[in-house]
Amino acid sequence: MTSPYDRPVRSAPPLSRRSFGAAAVPAAAATAVGLPAGQARARTPATRRERPFRAAPDRRSPRPDILFVLGDDLGWADLSSYGSPHIRTPHLDRLARGGVRFTQAYSGSATCSPTRFSLYTGRYPGRTEGGLAEPIADRSVGLEPTHPTLASLLRQAGYRTALIGKWHCGHLPDYSPVRSGWEEFFGNFGGALEYYSKLGLGGEYDLYEGDAPYKDLRYYTRILTERAVEYVQREHDRPWLLNLNFTTPHWPWIADGDTEASAEIVRRVRAGEPGALWHRDGGSVGKYAQMVEDLDRSVGRVLAALRRSGRERDTLVVFASDNGGERFSYNWPLSGNKGSLLEGGIRVPTILRWPARVDGGQVSHEPVFSPDWTATLLEVAGARPDPAHPLDGTSLAGYLLRGERLPERPLFWRVRGERALRLGDWKYHRGQDGRERLFHLASDQREQADRAAARPALLADLRARWERIDAGLLPYPAGGR
Repeated sequence: MTSPYDRPVRSAPPLSRRSFGAAAVPAAAATAVGLPAGQARARTPATRRERPFRAAPDRRSPRPDILFVLGDDLGWADLSSYGSPHIRTPHLDRLARGGVRFTQAYSGSATCSPTRFSLYTGRYPGRTEGGLAEPIADRSVGLEPTHPTLASLLRQAGYRTALIGKWHCGHLPDYSPVRSGWEEFFGNFGGALEYYSKLGLGGEYDLYEGDAPYKDLRYYTRILTERAVEYVQREHDRPWLLNLNFTTPHWPWIADGDTEASAEIVRRVRAGEPGALWHRDGGSVGKYAQMVEDLDRSVGRVLAALRRSGRERDTLVVFASDNGGERFSYNWPLSGNKGSLLEGGIRVPTILRWPARVDGGQVSHEPVFSPDWTATLLEVAGARPDPAHPLDGTSLAGYLLRGERLPERPLFWRVRGERALRLGDWKYHRGQDGRERLFHLASDQREQADRAAARPALLADLRARWERIDAGLLPYPAGGR
């Protein structure tokens, strides 16, 4: 996708294979001392073999099974295939080698539940009351069961549907995945839980099968993985959608086997300590790496089960994060993290694999975001959106499967006190301080060179585009933007 605004500035050319060999080691060292992004970004073995994305339009296949995997608070560069110098993720790297790695993919918002609203509905979070909560923290709002969802629309088109893991789009008794189109649900309703006890932010037990509590005090990531393995290996009579939503690597910083740390968190939660689950006095870069690597192994187990099922070739797999990274994430060279509309808060690692239709070993630099995946999955599954609830996402099927250019369209974000819009390589941002900034992401993905004064007409145009979209959304409750 290009924009006329992109023409005045050119990006530096990529390193050739010959020049890379000489540059790789200095680049890794540059990262450690904080040199500019172009110098500091060392390529991994996985990315060296990638080629620019090109569709294979002559292929045909049956409607795919769909496995959509979400990590929780996973930073843009937390995978080794995205440049992490200290976290190894061989299973996700292998997934990328078998498909397409997106370098400019975004979440629908900067926190957990609004992004899930955008993925499940294909619309901006601000279209629904529940999407205005950033994130949902009580039982007053949620995803209305009457609103069409990816699951309900696919179910109407003949798909089986299941959600395993974190829901975070409302609480019982009014809101639940099984009331919003998923035939099966196994997981937690809230935004976080302690990995062994399953105690949530309010001290409540939060592991359910359907709408009934389910007792299992083993490590949560293991339980979700087992459930997902069983689902993909099951004999299905129809194509299926599985939303697999891990809580890893979201706080508290409890890795598999950390039973003493778990017991201490549980003691504090049960004593009524506010914010105990946030674990502000715990964690480390090393502990975080353990959790991410555990997520990688867990995804690897599910993918191995898919391979054993004989359905790997005809299953469309998407892996992404629900928002940018948290306090221990590796986001270089991006600025900001979870909760912010700077790149580090919304740009996320995203991988697609569909062996029957998409060649492996490719990389795409097209800007895409969560609602696009909703539109894409509906199209490839032969399902139709509800005309009464038009999608805000653009289907990527033409680009991925037929070699079509993506149409020029703005990517829009809004959170309380902050706004952002991307068009082509340009990004308009207004922060909590009320100051408007303009960044050219192709040459400044770290968002340090404010071009607002140099390009006032462009700033005004992008601001106006943002305001036109915003005018069609629900206002925030008392407290304002």
